[in-house]
Amino acid sequence: MYHYQETISQKTSGPGLYEITDKVQAACRASGMQTGLLTLFIQHTSASLTIQENADPDVQTDLTQAVARLAPADPTLYRHTAEGPDDMPAHIKSALTDVSLSIPVQNGRAALGVWQGIYIFEHRAQTHTRRVLVHLLGD
Repeated sequence: MYHYQETISQKTSGPGLYEITDKVQAACRASGMQTGLLTLFIQHTSASLTIQENADPDVQTDLTQAVARLAPADPTLYRHTAEGPDDMPAHIKSALTDVSLSIPVQNGRAALGVWQGIYIFEHRAQTHTRRVLVHLLGD
């Protein structure tokens, strides 16, 4: 059994989904593993991870808008407003989605479906550089 870790970074520029599939697949190749388990963990509390369709960009737009309706950026709704009107809603959105993903590794690649992509789901309006820890365990 072999372990491999690296951190990938992705610049974001406001709410939405930012695809990191290619970076994750590159990490799988760099590990040299053919079979195993890939774990992704985002090191932030106001962004999350998701696996979504990567064929039609309308999916990402609709998902971003739907999540925005669940936790609107209305400072009258929250106590925690010191970091801006979108900060507490970002924490709520992150809590409702995933901060980590587990994906099988098969033939040296994350075993995604045909239309699946791995995304950072940015919930803040400001520009950020998000870090995702990649951990692979396998052979």
